[in-house]
Amino acid sequence: MKRIITKPIYMFLLIVLYGTLSLPFAVTFVVPVQAAEGVKQPAKQDWGFDGLLGTFDRNALRRGYKVYQQVCAACHGMKYVRFRNLAQAGGPEFTLDEVKAIAAEYFVEDGPDLEGNMFERPALPRDRFIEPYPNEETARAVNNGALPPDLSLIVKARAHGADYIYAILMGYEEAPPDMQMAVGYSYNPYMSSRTIAMTQPLFDDLIEYTDGTQATQEQMARDVVTFLAWAAEPEMEARKKLGLMTIIYLLILTGLLYFSMRKVWHGKH
Repeated sequence: MKRIITKPIYMFLLIVLYGTLSLPFAVTFVVPVQAAEGVKQPAKQDWGFDGLLGTFDRNALRRGYKVYQQVCAACHGMKYVRFRNLAQAGGPEFTLDEVKAIAAEYFVEDGPDLEGNMFERPALPRDRFIEPYPNEETARAVNNGALPPDLSLIVKARAHGADYIYAILMGYEEAPPDMQMAVGYSYNPYMSSRTIAMTQPLFDDLIEYTDGTQATQEQMARDVVTFLAWAAEPEMEARKKLGLMTIIYLLILTGLLYFSMRKVWHGKH
C-alpha cells in the first residue's frame, strides 16, 4: 500500500524534473524539404540574439533601422510596427523625442475633419510605419509584377529565418550562361526560382552610420536583419527572461519537493 502511495510522488517529481531540464534545449523538428536544383541553402550565421540568453544589440538595431529607412522602405512596408515601438524596452530604445522627430518626417492621411474632409498631417508616434505604395496594384506595377513583401514578420515567415534573409541580401550573383533571365530580374541562388525581382539593394558605403561603423555590404545586411528579427519578435528578451526565471523556479521547486518527500516518508517503507 505504501509503495502505491509513493509512486505518484515519484512520477510527479520525474515529470517536473524532465520538463525543467528539457525546456532550455527544446527544438522544433522540421521535415526536410528537397531544394530545387541549383538552389543554395543559407549558411548558419552567428546572431547575438540566438540562444537561451541571446539579446539584441541596441546599436545594431539603430543601424538596422537606418538601413531599413534609407534603403528598404522605398519598396517594403512594415505595417505591424508603430513609430512608438522604436522607443520600447528591448528594441532600438530611441528616446521619445527621437521617435517624435522620426515620425514627423512623414505625413499620414487623417480625418474626416468637422467639414467631412480628409487631410494630411505629420505622423505621430502612435502611427504605423508609412506604406511605400497606396495599394497592391501600384506596388506590382512598379516592381515588374512582383509584390514586395511586408517586412514586419518576414524573419518568422521564412524558413531559416534570419539566415535566409541575410543570404538573400548577400547572395546576388551573375546568372549562369545557360539560364535565361526575365527583363528586370536578378539572379539569386537562395531564391526558390533562383530569380528575384528586387535588384541588389546593398553596396559598400551606401549609407553613412552616425556611430562611425563602416557601412560595408555585410555590416548593413547584418544590421537590417537584426532589426527585422526584433520587429518580428519585439518581446523576445522579455520572453527569455521569463523562461529563465521559470526554469530556476522549477529547479528549486523540484528540489524542495524531493527533500520534502524524503522527510515525510523517511523510515515508513
